[in-house]
Amino acid sequence: QVQLVESGGGLVQAGESMRLHCAASGTNIRAMAWYRQAPGQQREFVARISITGVTSVANDLRGRFTIARDYDKNTVHLQMNNLKPEDTAVYYCDTYQPQTNNWGQGTQVTVSS
Repeated sequence: QVQLVESGGGLVQAGESMRLHCAASGTNIRAMAWYRQAPGQQREFVARISITGVTSVANDLRGRFTIARDYDKNTVHLQMNNLKPEDTAVYYCDTYQPQTNNWGQGTQVTVSS
């Protein structure tokens, strides 16, 4: 089965940037997506990227977040700029359409004010 490992999270101050990574293995190239879940909230869509590199970012995150992929390393990156406290969440990656829905541990992003 596909195996996904998120990394790159941590503690940052508002206004700073952070780059998350999702390493995929056990699968051929697939469309990928990032999601996030804040405490007490539903998991929400962040961004997705097709097998050819076409991207889509959630409306409220456009201009701050971008998604890209490295085909040779089979990794997907989420660049987050001008971070805000409301970005605090656990960030997960998954394949997209279909999703595996096998959510791993994700990577914690905490933005202090």
